[in-house]
Amino acid sequence: MSRELNGIVKAWEATVRKSATAKKRANSIFTTMSVAHVDDEDDDDDEQASSSSTELCHVEKLFANGDFYTGQWLDRFPHGHGKYLWIDGCMYVGEWIQGFTMGKGRFSWPSGATYEGDFKVFYMDGKGTYIGSSGYTYKGSWVMNMKSGNGKESYPNGDFYDGEWKKGFQNGHGRYQWKKGNHYIGQWRNGLFNGNGTMMWQNGNRYDGCWEDGLPKGNGTFRWGDGSFYVGVWSKDPNEQSGTYYPSGSSDNHFEWDPQEVFIDELSECRVSPCEDVSVYPSEKILSLMGFEEDNNNVKKKSTRKKGTGGNGKPRWSSVDGRVSSYSAEEGANGSGRKSTFGELGSNSVQSWHKSPRLRITASKKQGETIAKGHKNYELMLNLQLGIRHSVGRPAPSASLDLKSSAFDPKEKVWTRFPSEGSKHTPPHPSCEFRWKDYCPVVFRALRKLFKVDPADYMISICGNDALRELSSPGKSGSFFYLTNDDRYMIKTMKKAEVKVFLKMLPAYYKHVRAFENTLVTKFFGLHCVKLTGAGHKKVRFVIMGNIFCSQYTIHRRFDLKGSTFGRTTDKPEAEIEPTTTLKDLDLNFIFRLQKSWFQEFCRQVSRDCDFLEHERIMDYSMLVGLHFRETTSTGNVTPCSRNSGTCTPSGFDDGGPRLSGVDIDNLIVDPNRWIQLGINMPAQAEMALRRSNCDTPQLVGEPTGELYDIIIFFGIIDILQDYDISKKLEHAYKSIQYDPTSISSVDPRLYSKRFREFIFRVFVEDTT
Repeated sequence: MSRELNGIVKAWEATVRKSATAKKRANSIFTTMSVAHVDDEDDDDDEQASSSSTELCHVEKLFANGDFYTGQWLDRFPHGHGKYLWIDGCMYVGEWIQGFTMGKGRFSWPSGATYEGDFKVFYMDGKGTYIGSSGYTYKGSWVMNMKSGNGKESYPNGDFYDGEWKKGFQNGHGRYQWKKGNHYIGQWRNGLFNGNGTMMWQNGNRYDGCWEDGLPKGNGTFRWGDGSFYVGVWSKDPNEQSGTYYPSGSSDNHFEWDPQEVFIDELSECRVSPCEDVSVYPSEKILSLMGFEEDNNNVKKKSTRKKGTGGNGKPRWSSVDGRVSSYSAEEGANGSGRKSTFGELGSNSVQSWHKSPRLRITASKKQGETIAKGHKNYELMLNLQLGIRHSVGRPAPSASLDLKSSAFDPKEKVWTRFPSEGSKHTPPHPSCEFRWKDYCPVVFRALRKLFKVDPADYMISICGNDALRELSSPGKSGSFFYLTNDDRYMIKTMKKAEVKVFLKMLPAYYKHVRAFENTLVTKFFGLHCVKLTGAGHKKVRFVIMGNIFCSQYTIHRRFDLKGSTFGRTTDKPEAEIEPTTTLKDLDLNFIFRLQKSWFQEFCRQVSRDCDFLEHERIMDYSMLVGLHFRETTSTGNVTPCSRNSGTCTPSGFDDGGPRLSGVDIDNLIVDPNRWIQLGINMPAQAEMALRRSNCDTPQLVGEPTGELYDIIIFFGIIDILQDYDISKKLEHAYKSIQYDPTSISSVDPRLYSKRFREFIFRVFVEDTT
């Protein structure tokens, strides 16, 4: 028994001995020890005790059912810091508010298990650590006793999980490491591998692809350590399994290998350990209520048969989740109820104890409409997927990063015919016949290698079982956008003029992104064209780009920033703004504070990228910014943090320069693209800014208010394929007659670059706190 618990038990025993000879009130709820003695024969003393009970004091109270409380007390409730010991050995030590466990606390079980962290109205809710009696440990986020959000879990057998949770199960993105060294990183659902993921074995083998209910299902690739791999459709049912083996060079060591070995042997030792069961939750523990009616006799008489009372005149108690029940004091004394508090809770509201935050986030949802069978663009999607699979999977020599100038020739393109019945080089397909064009295939193969894109992962993301999603409306240019189901890649349709601009700037673009690995300009992975056969069918040209907002973090706010004011607002009230709404310059209500070393690199890279775009005569580009608010509750409230509290300091960094945290290093081992870098997964602060309402001209950047939010920020420069051609010059001349020339987007690239930089360097500032 711990020293703390032993001390409480001794005080408890002393109280029992003292209470045997003490003069008691007939129906007292508890024996009073450290407050003034109450004599029921003296009315004056009763009044004095009643008035003094409204002051905060320290008490030790033994309840009639054997429970014990010691700590701060206000009126009829624990309030402040206190300990409550149940007769069965459970104990809570921590903060109380009017009879509720609220704030930081520690709950221990007789088995030796403990939870230490945040509590809300008796629930484990917020950040906390549970340590089981067997050595099981979970550290992370909780919502109403359930693991929910990001958390780390270690198991007694040596296994470890780090990732997202929902309703007590691994759900979302996460990494599971087995003691023997095998590990899985990818998507989960209800505690099982589900979605896209990678399993890596200690012997060097790995599987990348789709999973369902803990097993490979759908498109996937199995690789051996010698470089050979098997690509195909996976299923536990051998009849549904199909694929192709590709040896490494002249090696054919695994030609006779059976894919079912993965299900039978490889995964046999990769079982996810079960979570430890909690015997009883803190919210299920009953607090003593016996004798409450006498202390509140006057209140009860006034409230009989009114709202908040039962038909027999006894108080009705609000449970901790806000529902009203007819659970009475006698029922609580007999132990027939599950949840209760020290007093009548019907008039208390948890929300009234906290200052309501200024910022509220609505529930997030996936962007776009899934392109299912019957969709007008369903056949186009099938053609696109068939073309990508053919282009990427086509045998080719290893891509070198040192390219000849001929590789960039706009005439360097490959046409492929895809008949419905199939051909020597193409598979049969259910779509109509079409032709496929690859622009500068050698260059884009080199770009994918430069950006560390694995060919198999690339094919699975775009051509896997999951359909693409079409964004609800085309962009301002009339282009349509499609997202892969895993959000890694965005596909944009292009006009012929945009393709010409892109091919013209491609040599300079390749040189730029190769020279600066932290470049913020859009990453391009492929340029293609689909031409459907038959009269009236036009060519559809499209480019494949990286999605800046592909992350394990939910994007709560997104902004498209140019530095101009004309037409740069969404005109949406705060209540109608959703996480998928793209806000503009005049909607921006934050200033972003970056840690010193990151800010310096940010300034250097923005200048380099703007110099490149200015040299290529590009204008009308934007800085796309996405924000993930760290302190967001399950109800969508975002609470600002104090400038001096220390809670907003980005972890994993110091003044010496960017550093990786332990979690980031783990991610880096599995996927080099997931670590923190400029514009990706960056810890920062967002300071609320307000615009002056008395300005004659729109104010681009508001005045800082000192209200800070802890964020993860994402940003990049997009829409870089618009050159300053004759149409843009005419647009600039026309709008300049009606509006301030400096407020419009279509300006000379040199002036656009200057205005863009000045604006961005006012929005992004160095964090000097």
